Amino acid sequence: MNIKSGLIAVLTAGLLFTGITAPADAGASYTTNLRAAARALPVANENNVGYDRYRYFGGWLDQNRDCQDTRAEVLVTETKAALSYTTARHCTVATGRWTTTFDNKVHTSAKTVQIDHTVPVAEAWGSGAQKWTQARRVAFYNDIGYAGALNAQTTLLNQQKQAKGPEDWLPPLNRCSYVAQWVTVKARWGMTVDSREKAALVRIADQCPVSQLTITKY
Repeated sequence: MNIKSGLIAVLTAGLLFTGITAPADAGASYTTNLRAAARALPVANENNVGYDRYRYFGGWLDQNRDCQDTRAEVLVTETKAALSYTTARHCTVATGRWTTTFDNKVHTSAKTVQIDHTVPVAEAWGSGAQKWTQARRVAFYNDIGYAGALNAQTTLLNQQKQAKGPEDWLPPLNRCSYVAQWVTVKARWGMTVDSREKAALVRIADQCPVSQLTITKY
C-alpha cells in the first residue's frame, strides 16, 4: 500500500467514524473513514454528453511558472531517487526512481510511466464537471493539492484503465488504496457516482481494513 503521507492514512486499527459532516467551504477539511465516505457519495446517472477533454479541461499547466508542468511536478514529488532532466533548466524529467502503485513496479525512466488521473477526466465530466466553470475543470485536471489525485503509473496499465471506474476496472495491486483515493477525489470535488460505481465502491470498502481519510474540499 502506497498512499502519500498526510493525505490518506490507512489504518488497520483505531477509531472508526460512523458518519460524515462535510464542510461546504472550499479548503475546509474533515476526517471520516473509507466505508462511510463511500456510502455518503451522492448517486446520479452519469451523463457524458458533450465531453471534449481538451476543449473543457485543457492540458498540463506550469502553475508556479518554474518551467515544470504538472506532469513534471508529479514526477518530482514521487521520485525516490535523484532526478536527471532533459535540459539544463530542469523543465522535463528524464530519470529518477518511481514505484507505480498499480503493480509495485520500479521505473527509472520517466518514459515508461504516465500520469494517471485517479478519477479519469471523462468520468469527472459525467459526474458533475460539465456544470463546473472552465477554471474549475482546468484545476481538476492539474490537481496537485491532493497527492492521490495524480500519480505516475505503468503506461500499459494506465492504458488498460482508460476512463473506467472501479465497477469495471481495478489495479492488480493496492486496490484498497486505489479505492480510498477514488472516493477521496470524488468527495473533494463534490462529484456524484452512478449506482454501479457506488455498489462497487461500497463492496470493496467493506472488504478493506478500517481506513481513516482526511478530505479537503476544493
